[in-house]
Amino acid sequence: MTELVGVPGNPGIASLDETGTTTVRMLPGDITDPDTVAAIATEISADLVVVGPELPLVAGVADALRAKGLACFGPSRAAAALEGSKAFAKDVMAAAGVPTAGARLCASPAELTSALEEFGAPYVVKNDGLAAGKGVLVTSDRDAALAHGAACGRVLVEEYLAGPEVSLFVVTDGVCAVPLMPAQDFKRVGDGDTGGNTGGMGAYAPLPWAPATLVNDVMAGVVRPTLAEMDRRGTPFAGLLYVGLVLTAQGPKVIEFNCRFGDPETQVVLALLRSPLAGLLHAAATGRLAEHPPLDWHRGAAVTVVLAAAGYPGTPRRGDPITGADGVPGVLHAGTARGTADVPTGAAGAGRAPLVSAGGRVLCATAVDTTLAGARDAAYRLIDGIHLDGAHYRRDIADAAIRGAIST
Repeated sequence: MTELVGVPGNPGIASLDETGTTTVRMLPGDITDPDTVAAIATEISADLVVVGPELPLVAGVADALRAKGLACFGPSRAAAALEGSKAFAKDVMAAAGVPTAGARLCASPAELTSALEEFGAPYVVKNDGLAAGKGVLVTSDRDAALAHGAACGRVLVEEYLAGPEVSLFVVTDGVCAVPLMPAQDFKRVGDGDTGGNTGGMGAYAPLPWAPATLVNDVMAGVVRPTLAEMDRRGTPFAGLLYVGLVLTAQGPKVIEFNCRFGDPETQVVLALLRSPLAGLLHAAATGRLAEHPPLDWHRGAAVTVVLAAAGYPGTPRRGDPITGADGVPGVLHAGTARGTADVPTGAAGAGRAPLVSAGGRVLCATAVDTTLAGARDAAYRLIDGIHLDGAHYRRDIADAAIRGAIST
């Protein structure tokens, strides 16, 4: 029997139980506590544990699972420092010869001021630690850069890199590395890349404008040297390596590493993957990735649009009812929960508590079509059918690519 267990899960995962093909259970538990997660996985005799968010990885959940002899997809605590500390990632990249932006680590106001003067505007100031995708400020306002650095404490100030951004996910068992399809996401909250930075407001794949050699170049110049350096340090990286890139006039340069699948690029990349995901992740978790057959991809394109709650990317409003999203194919849940009142008898979903908002980025509307324009239009039709009071979303996801307005 196939069973999917989510800890703690969300209403979207729980709804998979209604398809009749998979048994789904949601279990409570503190996912940042390694002992708790290991105990749950041992109790249910899990064949594969996929650690999704960055916080439990940085906390060492993968180490606790492996200590129990469980197959785990996700890097060790030491390896997850590639995301947990931007300074550590820069050090690894420097040692591995990976092309990246110049940077200065600043721990005092004087160091911050000096670094801003050195690199000049636009200023790029990054929180050294985890910040849920909102620790980066790119601005021409020097006072805003100083204020962001002061609020974060320990920061990296980097040179600004000009060019289109690309996200590449790489599945690895520490030795073998398999790239997925490149995607592009949209970090700013508003159309035309305006407003505050977010964890991502939408994405699309594939990239019709990207150089044909992009993936091979990144694997050769970034991924393999990074994995080799991590192994040399005695902290081999096994799991999902996310490579955030800018395609500059001098070639691809890394702007960040993450150690897990990230929103919203995951939604479009996995929507196009025909190969069973569980088999791929299990092969990586058990050191048998080299034996996995080549990946099979759908033809066509995928687009996802994020629906965000009122107040995001500041303090999001929670508890507002959501209609038009329950059980809709292509609508993926992030910040959702079940309310307390039952749906009235005779209504759709009768007997089940209503869906409510429970986070900043609430839902993703994801669509696949034979063309990028068709996928974009289908994704917006999905999101236009959802109602959440005060919600907002970008209306220009993938538009520049469709117009042919992106160049490298």
